[in-house]
Amino acid sequence: MHRFRQFLSGRNRRLVHLAALVLVMAIAVTILSQAAFAQNVYVITDGDQVLVHTTSTTDPANVLDEAGLSLGTEDTYITLENDGVSEITIQRNQNVTVVDNDQVLETDTYGETVEQLLDMWVEEELKPGSLSNGTVSAYQGTVGRIKQFPIGARKLKTVTPEHLQSFLDLLSFGGSDANGKEVEPVSKGYMRLFSAVLQGAFRFAVFPKRLLNYNPMQYVVKRNKQESYELFSDDNSDELAVPTITHEQYTALTDWLKKKNNPALLPIQIAYFTGLRIGEVCALTWQDIDLKEQVITVRRSMRYNGARHKTEIGPTKRSKIRTVDFCDTLAEILKEAKKEQHLNRMGYGELYSLNYCKEVQETGRNYYELYTLGMTEEVPEDYKELSFVCLRSDGAYESASTVSIMCRTAQKKVPGLEDFHFHTLRHTFTSNLLSNGAQPKDVQELLGHADVSTTMNIYAHATREAKRSSARLLDKVVGG
Repeated sequence: MHRFRQFLSGRNRRLVHLAALVLVMAIAVTILSQAAFAQNVYVITDGDQVLVHTTSTTDPANVLDEAGLSLGTEDTYITLENDGVSEITIQRNQNVTVVDNDQVLETDTYGETVEQLLDMWVEEELKPGSLSNGTVSAYQGTVGRIKQFPIGARKLKTVTPEHLQSFLDLLSFGGSDANGKEVEPVSKGYMRLFSAVLQGAFRFAVFPKRLLNYNPMQYVVKRNKQESYELFSDDNSDELAVPTITHEQYTALTDWLKKKNNPALLPIQIAYFTGLRIGEVCALTWQDIDLKEQVITVRRSMRYNGARHKTEIGPTKRSKIRTVDFCDTLAEILKEAKKEQHLNRMGYGELYSLNYCKEVQETGRNYYELYTLGMTEEVPEDYKELSFVCLRSDGAYESASTVSIMCRTAQKKVPGLEDFHFHTLRHTFTSNLLSNGAQPKDVQELLGHADVSTTMNIYAHATREAKRSSARLLDKVVGG
């Protein structure tokens, strides 16, 4: 009887195993049959032709065969998954003849767009090049802006000088782009950036990439909006004067910042008395300032790298070190700021912050990223501590971006400063020196200009008083 029960229990187990095996096979067959009849949607782009193909196959080559699109021996394709839809872009091989220094060269291209060219130029020439990190960052930002316009999607082989001229004219004068979007005119400074990027990228397309047989940008001219003025206006003010602020306006600005206990106060004060650029002021450390001799050594600049999304320290605009002497008034301001920082550090205790930089190498280029850590946080070995002059009350560095935001707020809050920018302080510093008899060559060196003509052309007659003094020199001649 016992053996009979064992036989039944063993038989039951075998039946259970058999049923489970059958169930697994049935599920597998169902899945395979569903997969066999599953429909995949492909969007295929072949030059100007775009078609949608639905199929059960997953091999792109078979998809193209089913769609009746044949590839040449040198043609290729790229695939992309986008929100559940597979995209296949066919790249047809095109032979291009390039003339370089009287040499006729032939090369192949696959119908790249302007956007793709810009990306190649950034990665293969701009980043590995010798330009400063600040210039590279500015050019990368400009590339991003160009890609937002319809010209970014245009096939490189179809771009003509007329297309590029129309694009730059649109940026210079404003209007509607090809998609009907209204475009505001950009400044002359931004125009120089757009022109430089397009010149570099299209030259790169001709050589060394050999994607084009000529550079269409060489036929494009810069057209700036012509300055106009009212011929019979009752307003006798000089609208072309370089913007400056009076000492009374400076006092109103600093009083407003003091009431708000705003950390942008010290950068404003330093710039007013030294003419330093915003990035140079924010990058100053106490090691750069000799309070006894009253001289600042300007050796670096702080900027936000929009392409890398990092605040960085780098060389100054001219990549040169310069010294700037300062007056007794600023000396007292700096001494007071240093004392206040010591008090804040003791007051905050473990909650106080310290600032560091970290060297990072990318594409043969060195970047110095800024980081702020609490007193109790562990500091990585590759971090170097920096004792910045311009700090917030908790010890964190005051960034150039934050100071710029404050300047925009001051335009609305402080009467008479509607056109104020941080760079206005640099204009004011220069104007004050020149109008009080400083030598242009000395001012040029203080500002870090490449040559004295820049100083004179921009600033020599920045104020009405300077012009009036110059005109009155003739009175001395006539009077003997």
